[in-house]
Amino acid sequence: MKTIIIGGGLSGLASAYRMLKEDISDVTILEKGSEVGGMAASYHIGNYHIEKYYHHIFETDSELIGLIGSLGLGADLQWLKGTTGYYIDGTIYPMNTPIELLKSPLSVPDLIRLARIVLVTKRAKDEEIYKLDCVTAKEWILKNAGRSVYERFFEPLLRSKFGSSHDRVSAAWLFGRIRIRSNRSTSGEKLGYLRGGFHRLVKRLTESIVAMGGEIRTNCEVSEIGIVDGSVSGVDAGGRMDCDSVISTVSPHALLKMVADAPDIPYQGTACALFGMDRSLMDDMYWLNIKSSVPFGAVIEHTNFLPVSDYGEHLVYVTAYFQDDTDPRWRSSEQELIDSYLGGLEELFPDFHRDDVSWWRLARDIDTAPVYMTDYIEKIPPYSTDIDGLYLAGMFSRTNYPERSMNGSILAGFGCAEEIKKRIRA
Repeated sequence: MKTIIIGGGLSGLASAYRMLKEDISDVTILEKGSEVGGMAASYHIGNYHIEKYYHHIFETDSELIGLIGSLGLGADLQWLKGTTGYYIDGTIYPMNTPIELLKSPLSVPDLIRLARIVLVTKRAKDEEIYKLDCVTAKEWILKNAGRSVYERFFEPLLRSKFGSSHDRVSAAWLFGRIRIRSNRSTSGEKLGYLRGGFHRLVKRLTESIVAMGGEIRTNCEVSEIGIVDGSVSGVDAGGRMDCDSVISTVSPHALLKMVADAPDIPYQGTACALFGMDRSLMDDMYWLNIKSSVPFGAVIEHTNFLPVSDYGEHLVYVTAYFQDDTDPRWRSSEQELIDSYLGGLEELFPDFHRDDVSWWRLARDIDTAPVYMTDYIEKIPPYSTDIDGLYLAGMFSRTNYPERSMNGSILAGFGCAEEIKKRIRA
């Protein structure tokens, strides 16, 4: 039995790891880029690694936590305080503790409405959440909490995650998001991070796959999935490669270039800059959602989450989501985009000057993540497709609904491995 996996992100690595560990199939991973990891790939800066896109995990990410432990990295998984704030009307408001919330731009009645929403979402069963897939988050919040709570609390969050599509996102996503993030104490939220970076997870998975006999090829782009009489026969990747099954972990848009049909799932792009600085930007705040005209929706100061001593410098992500290839954040040059981000930082933080930045990196991708618009649940593809031997796993999978995560991508990869095992042993 031979399986080819298209894409070396977490879903691809997880499916390969599970199949080899359980002796389900021989495996070859084909990765278009120069390295594996996908959205969890890292930069190598000096003597450390740092993710190209910001990452952390949640206490509910049981499959990912278990995988980290089974790979011998559990002792280095640390749970740290992740503080959050909002930039509204020229002021930064920390919003982590009850006292900070009382000082926020929300009135006491608004805070009561917000608390009621959190309570409702925490108690909601999955089937109740799925029924909200046909209602926009904006519509649901306005009805249940009012305009002030929407504009001052939820709209900045929605914009930071979905850009100009924020008002089309479903209430199901909102419930999923709040349910994940509402497990906090009175001192704030605890988030997980692998000391040394998630590069170590990717590296350990890669080493394990190769040690078990798997093959990983980088700089190897698949142009076509061969199909004969309704069944997978192989792939074309600069040459013919025969196989019995294919797991595609790429976006539906990318898959459509390889086969005649693919799931119709809306995706968005991300332009995420990472700045190395000689001083802190936001004192002790980790994550700042922004309601402003600047060209980004969130600022994440990684070294207010991890100790700056781990890196020897301050690390700040500035990120924006965009909806199509006409957006200037996709069409502009790297330097033009960085200049616009630096200008935005100077507008938000009067004490900041671009000379504070020692270096920068920019990660940009047109197909970064699904947009959880209304009726999204009807578009989610199963692992098995109508083509015998073709399987799909990734951020578009059911395990990443109604909110995506590294845990969901790992689960999707494991799910495809189980489907192939059932097919073989049927």
